[in-house]
Amino acid sequence: MAKCNKCEQKAVYSNQGLVLCKEHFLDYFETKIEKTIKKYNLFSPSDQVCIAASGGKDSLAALYTTMQFCKEHSISFFALAIDEGIGGYRDHTLDDLRNFCQAYEIPLHIVSFKEQYGATLDQIRDKALATLNKKPCTVCGIFRRTSLNRTARALGATKLVTGHNLDDEAQSLLMNQLLGNMSHNASLGPITGLSANDKFVPRVKPLYFILEKETRLFAFLKKFKVEFNECPNINLSFRMQVRDQLNEMENKLPGAKHGMVNAFLEILPLLKKHYQEKKTEFSYCLECGDACSGKVCNACRLEEELELKD
Repeated sequence: MAKCNKCEQKAVYSNQGLVLCKEHFLDYFETKIEKTIKKYNLFSPSDQVCIAASGGKDSLAALYTTMQFCKEHSISFFALAIDEGIGGYRDHTLDDLRNFCQAYEIPLHIVSFKEQYGATLDQIRDKALATLNKKPCTVCGIFRRTSLNRTARALGATKLVTGHNLDDEAQSLLMNQLLGNMSHNASLGPITGLSANDKFVPRVKPLYFILEKETRLFAFLKKFKVEFNECPNINLSFRMQVRDQLNEMENKLPGAKHGMVNAFLEILPLLKKHYQEKKTEFSYCLECGDACSGKVCNACRLEEELELKD
């Protein structure tokens, strides 16, 4: 049985020569996130931090570690969950989230697609696929991002934490490359977006350098009550195909995901500068007033296409 690099205890984690016991893995995990927060100045003492949470392993890891940092540095924070209305899935994860927030005394706000758009994702998905050729993940992504931003802004948040990890970032990079959306890559990084706007709450990613398998182990070792089931719509997504290919590459070339993201960070400043110079001034949606690139934002356009508006 392998032993920890730092002590003689039984190892629970091994990756590229790093072999750690439970105690030293938890310390490695939390220290890595703290270093990311400090290196990229994700938070300041005056911030009101909104932590996007779903009850899944990544969001609970982000919620727990952000909570620790905010408490230590006297920064205000709260959790925000979006109930998309995915039967047999989201209702369970939200129960786990409610219990988690109650146990750690974290203020929690929950808003739903039903409340904001008049229908659940389950009610929308078939029509979107049949009439608009839009996959559930596309619809969910647009409505979820919009709901998070609008609600966080309404609650006075100055930063919006998401649970995106290193796997997510590597997947997004490759997806944008394959689809020819390099301008979208310019908006990635530990702090997302090309430029500031009062209508957008800046999004930050404390788990940016954490592998998905590490968040899974962290949640298990911390005994978080969390289901490790995937969204039932994942099998229809392009991201799943990219994820599987990247995992296969990582198995053949350990460290490939880290290498990909670190290489991207080297060119990110140049990429941002290039697209900032090309970017036109923000427009504001004629329907809701949110900042957007055209006359109507994606969420309002999708509501119209799905005939959800009154």
